Amino acid sequence: MKKIVTVEATPNIAVVKYWGKRDESLILPTNSSISMTVDSLKTRTSVMFDPSLKKDEFWLNGKKVDLDKNPEAKERLKQLEVIRKRARITHHARIVSINGFPTAAGFASSASGLAALAVAASKAAGLKLDTKQLSILARLGSGSASRSVMGGFVEWQKGEKADGSDSHAIQLANHQHWPQMRLVSAVVNAGKKKLSSRAGMKQTIATSALYRARLEHHLPKVVPEMRRAIAHKDFATFADITMRESNSLHSVMADTWPPIHYMNDASREIVALVHELNEKAGHTIAAYTFDAGPNAHIYTLAQNVDKVKRMLKQVKAVKKVVVSKPGPGPVELTKPTDHLIDPETGRVRKHSFNEKRQEIIVRR
Repeated sequence: MKKIVTVEATPNIAVVKYWGKRDESLILPTNSSISMTVDSLKTRTSVMFDPSLKKDEFWLNGKKVDLDKNPEAKERLKQLEVIRKRARITHHARIVSINGFPTAAGFASSASGLAALAVAASKAAGLKLDTKQLSILARLGSGSASRSVMGGFVEWQKGEKADGSDSHAIQLANHQHWPQMRLVSAVVNAGKKKLSSRAGMKQTIATSALYRARLEHHLPKVVPEMRRAIAHKDFATFADITMRESNSLHSVMADTWPPIHYMNDASREIVALVHELNEKAGHTIAAYTFDAGPNAHIYTLAQNVDKVKRMLKQVKAVKKVVVSKPGPGPVELTKPTDHLIDPETGRVRKHSFNEKRQEIIVRR
């Protein structure tokens, strides 16, 4: 029987955004960021190191990825070399991963996927890493993945050292700290974005006149204010910062040359409706945020979820709504039937995501 480790991880949706790197190779950010790891929108990843493999093998959403023809996918798997070096092994790995939500559409699929890979691959190689080490490892594949290795509310500290040893996530509060918090995610376009986040970041740093002001004047105030809002469960402040921060991010994208526009007309309609909802309530009950995609993420409290969902029904472009709570972070699945790789043969099992049941199906 072959050793297989299977892990499920979930995305984190940032309220203080990461956009831009000071080191492209090590994925070191130009600013610290804060997010909430959710309990839904899961990525499941199975990893097996096998001496019979001639090279690393990667399957995503049921399809084998040709790593020789996909340099971006190959680059995201570079944490495998670090793991092999630490574990003192030379075997190549078979990696099988599936997302239970849209991929590359602004739902932070790289965060959940690379966090799941870091945990599963390190365990499959026999390593016992703490959350700091896992955060640094996951960062090598995707910056936002450094936050998804922890649950609850998380800050990815940008660090100062050139080697990246101080650029990792810390948990500000666990997933039980603010049990009333909810995230209502609205799918308006599940398609893959035309410009990747990585390419967009480079373009912004090189051409946006507003970007430097964001780094020097906006973010140094926002990060400590958001820490305090989370610690005190101050939703009004949390919501205000979240919306302004989303606006700041997309403003520097629009100031990029040529301009970057991840949001669409439906996104902007949702922004207007959230402000209208808050005005009718007489205080702030909902806060929108958009990552590098048109899909909306709306933070609210449990008692206001139905109001937010009714609001979203007014938007014709909304195809699906998912409600999440703060999540605990990556979870290892130990039942042999949960593996995406057959423990007896080492082959990839047939698997799929059932949209109706919101469940990953593994056929044996």
